[in-house]
Amino acid sequence: MDIMDIRPIDQLTVVEPLRNRIDAALAVRLREELLALIEQGQKRLVIDLSRVDFIDSSGLGLLVSIMKAVGGHQNLAICNMKDSVYSVFRLTRMDKIFTIVPTESEALARLAS
Repeated sequence: MDIMDIRPIDQLTVVEPLRNRIDAALAVRLREELLALIEQGQKRLVIDLSRVDFIDSSGLGLLVSIMKAVGGHQNLAICNMKDSVYSVFRLTRMDKIFTIVPTESEALARLAS
């Protein structure tokens, strides 16, 4: 079963996890697939979290490692985050580290500039 949808748009790639939870069980598989994507040259990513209702510390760790792999926050934007997920980012102060925008179009515009 697929765990994420990948949509290339111009020089960017939109990645959407297809599960509602990013926890320890899923984070390992997502990390492997995202790192493989980055190794293929996809270095500017939009992560669309519209389906995700829950993220734990392993999910946050996954996003940190992906941000490092693409070369920093200027090459990664997160969008469509539900309040339940955003509260975890705020609580852990990860909202200060990541580029978080409300919509995919805003994320694409942010990375394209």
